[in-house]
Amino acid sequence: MRAEQAVAACAELGEGPTWDPAAGRLIWVDILGSRVHTYEPATGRRTVRATEQHVGAAKPRTDGGLVLNLRDGVGSWAPDGAFSWLHRDPVPGRRGNDAAVAPDGALWAGSMHYDEAPGGGHLIRVGPDGTTTEILPAVTVSNGTGWSPDGRLMYYVDSPTRRIDVFDVWGERLGERREFARIQEGSGFPDGLTVDADGCVWVALWDGGALHRYTPSGTLDRTVPLPVRRPTACAFGGPDLTDLYVTTARVGLDAPAPLEGSLLVIPDAGQGLPQPAYGER
Repeated sequence: MRAEQAVAACAELGEGPTWDPAAGRLIWVDILGSRVHTYEPATGRRTVRATEQHVGAAKPRTDGGLVLNLRDGVGSWAPDGAFSWLHRDPVPGRRGNDAAVAPDGALWAGSMHYDEAPGGGHLIRVGPDGTTTEILPAVTVSNGTGWSPDGRLMYYVDSPTRRIDVFDVWGERLGERREFARIQEGSGFPDGLTVDADGCVWVALWDGGALHRYTPSGTLDRTVPLPVRRPTACAFGGPDLTDLYVTTARVGLDAPAPLEGSLLVIPDAGQGLPQPAYGER
């Protein structure tokens, strides 16, 4: 199992790979570059679109547009490119970070302070009708979020804790938070994650140069070394959801290696799960 370069890029902080099956493309962002990227593996076609604010995540909408986790809240691009706010809550020094769409079509969007001040971020749920609820207050670096194949468990990362946590899911509510897996000191920090069809959790290790896969019981069963120091997130894509895409960062590195900041792919890494678009029920 070996990573290859899918898209040559120099993203400062690549993040949030998401497969858009309706368009046959991968969507990802450069947070600090304020860019939303798309890539069509079948044709090689790429697009890059600027946002007016730092953008933590971009996810497909059911109508073909995109929902965006921005510096000042959650916004939306309509298919014609028109922008509107779904939830605007500007806080000085805070920005949106990773986000994910739940099985019910709601966006779970995280935030953090630029200086990573403890407790400076939160995790919110933005429903398909735009109703917003704060789920987790006082998190530090809200990152990977994903659901088990049956939708009964939610996995979540607040990176400085070095943990992947898990919650039981009760409709729009979460049960008690508990530790699912812990990243050992010296192996990096957990960042973005995805859940495969077997219920295994894949997580990118910032400053760890690798991906970890954990079984549904929380046992580490696979480590995939990567040719970068700061992988940020991973997601299955391609027509059969068997290729694992990995975003990477070069921010803070004195001498970035050639692939740092690019989009990577690991062909035939496993079997992914279809991901809902924002607004699906």
